[in-house]
Amino acid sequence: MCIFTTVQEKFDYTIIGAGAAGTLLAYEMTKNPFFSQKRILILDRGDDQRLDRTWSYWERGDGELDHLLLHQWSQFEVAFKQKRYLHRMHPYRYKTIEGTAFHQYFDAEFLKHKNILIRHEEVQDCVENELGVAIHCQSKNVYQSTFVFDSRFNYPELKSQTKYPVLQQHFIGWFVETEEDVFDELTPKFMDFTVEQKGNTRFMYVLPFSKNKALVEYTLFSAEPLSKKEYEDEIVSYLKEMTSGPYKVIQMESGNIPMCCYPLWKKTTSKIMPIGMAGGWTKASTGYTFKSSQEKAKALALFLTQEKDLKDFYSAGKFWIYDMLLLDILFRSNEKGAAIFTSLFKRRKAPLILKFLEEKTSFAEDVMVMAAPRPWPFIKALLGRVFSGF
Repeated sequence: MCIFTTVQEKFDYTIIGAGAAGTLLAYEMTKNPFFSQKRILILDRGDDQRLDRTWSYWERGDGELDHLLLHQWSQFEVAFKQKRYLHRMHPYRYKTIEGTAFHQYFDAEFLKHKNILIRHEEVQDCVENELGVAIHCQSKNVYQSTFVFDSRFNYPELKSQTKYPVLQQHFIGWFVETEEDVFDELTPKFMDFTVEQKGNTRFMYVLPFSKNKALVEYTLFSAEPLSKKEYEDEIVSYLKEMTSGPYKVIQMESGNIPMCCYPLWKKTTSKIMPIGMAGGWTKASTGYTFKSSQEKAKALALFLTQEKDLKDFYSAGKFWIYDMLLLDILFRSNEKGAAIFTSLFKRRKAPLILKFLEEKTSFAEDVMVMAAPRPWPFIKALLGRVFSGF
């Protein structure tokens, strides 16, 4: 049994986890004078896992974090069977940031602010009390905070419910350098469905940084992950088709992102709010989280200046329903994913699709996008939700 010490320090705001969501929220607080006299605590385990990753996202024109970019592109390709669809993205660009560059920059930024304290602690429990929240750490330290923003994600809890199907975006990627020039450095491959589907939604995702350097990632949208060997065998096979020459693996990355419409934000209390993946900030139908986290961090920081109840911050809208219908289809018929996604990029232009995926389209534009795939699976899914509940 763990016995905790008495409370050591008191803070106005505590952010648990210095991943993308926690870091971006803290950054937005540094930009607003409202927080300049508030004590802000960031608690993070302090391991190196947060550095061993990349984040990619699309954005209109120049962005606030462009100085941190590893690379950016203005077009992309989607492939299905024997056909390839090239899309110009203007006014959007597709951008990639490395975890190392991201965290080195923001760690240095936070050191400039005397009201921000970073501690390497593993949080065990958060207990609400009359003063706010007591945060109990594995070290037996206890911190008191008026509000807590918690990015710890509980996958088993999500999978234990049955009302909302849980798919996973799971992948392994290799950063490779080839001897031959084999990559089109101007054109990422968002979804290359020419790989064998095997009853799932499977594709290769390729980000070319030059003619002979790229991230090659084998990705699935499915219920269960594979063995490490299965991902890597597919990457090897894919590279063999691209080049007969040697190549070296510079770095590897892997991930498992939940794709589910379970309303995680409903766990918010008047004192504790889940954020990031733990708060439902991931786009359920695509697994993209970074840009959503950036926008929600901005909105949350502004919301906090209004001193309203945390439970009033977020509620589901029409895009939550759209995502739910797609996931209902893919959960029951996972093999349909390639045809559904390809139909979007075959029949609609990229700027409209990207605007829809970033949840900024009008209802008329929604209809245009949703009319691209065959409608019956979506009608069937909608009817199922009408009778079973949203």
